[in-house]
Amino acid sequence: MNSRTQQLEAFDRLLTIMDELREQCPWDEKQTMQSLRHLTIEETYELGDAILDNNKEEVKNELGDLLLHLVFYAKIGSETKDFDIADVANAICDKLIHRHPHIYGDVEVENEEQVKQNWEQLKLKEGKKSVLEGVPKSLPALVKASRIQDKVAGVGFDWEASHQVLDKVKEELEELQEEVKNNDKDAIEAEFGDVLFSMINYARFLKINPEDALERTNKKFIKRFQYLESKAKGNQKSLKDMTLAEMDVYWEEAKRL
Repeated sequence: MNSRTQQLEAFDRLLTIMDELREQCPWDEKQTMQSLRHLTIEETYELGDAILDNNKEEVKNELGDLLLHLVFYAKIGSETKDFDIADVANAICDKLIHRHPHIYGDVEVENEEQVKQNWEQLKLKEGKKSVLEGVPKSLPALVKASRIQDKVAGVGFDWEASHQVLDKVKEELEELQEEVKNNDKDAIEAEFGDVLFSMINYARFLKINPEDALERTNKKFIKRFQYLESKAKGNQKSLKDMTLAEMDVYWEEAKRL
């Protein structure tokens, strides 16, 4: 692994290249925070994919792409004299020190949960009116639900045991089934949302990430379906002309593989 000196030299190299690109490259010259925003989101998802695939080489590459974006934003900030990369780094350092009084102060904690509770209490003392202020509005709904539940649990608004959450899941499923019988589309949507929200909460108690769990199933389904497509093509068949029973044969093969 590289030494701290080598790491700092590499970061300085990146800052120098960013300066040069901003001055000399027509594309880089034109970029703004607004134009980079959607690209940054895309890079973040690509990093997430690499992590889920446990592809360490791609994790390294995607981290580099994301690091470039962070340096890019800081460069733009320095041009407008609002902030530079040193301000960004010092701000997060100050925040980390302030929010870890059990490391940099005299507060004592016994476990991870107490750390999270202290974190949320400190944020409220910093002037936030709600513990939910830190949940981005533009987050995908599943991720947002997970973050909401983490936040409120941090201030003690939580179930005591996982079996209580499972009971809530069952209760919400029963309410959904009742609205399905009534054929009330608006009520069905509302109850379906409640089922999803309670399932996400249950995932938290099981110590699993619901986003990762669902993406794992997505990847598994894609792999099996593409196997089905390839086998059908190999037999010169079209999926739309096959019966479900015929397709199920290849599907079961894919599951065994």
